[in-house]
Amino acid sequence: MRKVSDRGAGELPTGPGVQDGYSDALLSHFRRPRNAGRLAGPDALGTAENFASGATMEIQLAVSDGRIREARFQAEGCTATIAAGSAVTELLVGKSPQAAAELARSDVERALGGLPPTRKHASALAVDAVRAALKDLAARRGQ
Repeated sequence: MRKVSDRGAGELPTGPGVQDGYSDALLSHFRRPRNAGRLAGPDALGTAENFASGATMEIQLAVSDGRIREARFQAEGCTATIAAGSAVTELLVGKSPQAAAELARSDVERALGGLPPTRKHASALAVDAVRAALKDLAARRGQ
């Protein structure tokens, strides 16, 4: 299980089949995660867990003027999970919360250049964390 914070994810694990099916885009997000870490005083926070694998993801959002201005993530999980957290934050910035609610697993997978069939859970985890953050945002705003 790999963990990412504002310090990054570290080196790609080695071993048979580790890079099989991983695109250059996915490996780039894993090796150099974008928007990893925490926000000071986020407007919203959402967490999700894959109980089968034990992977977890937290998404934090800063929202102003009806747009997501900043998104950060922290994750613990496989290479694909960390890459999905990185990619989803890039997809969120600039969107309205309503547009962010339309984000689909396929959007995350496309941003990563695809996911191997055994790693599709990573995009689901990222989208679940986004939805939890948007639910938190609505609750904080009394909606």
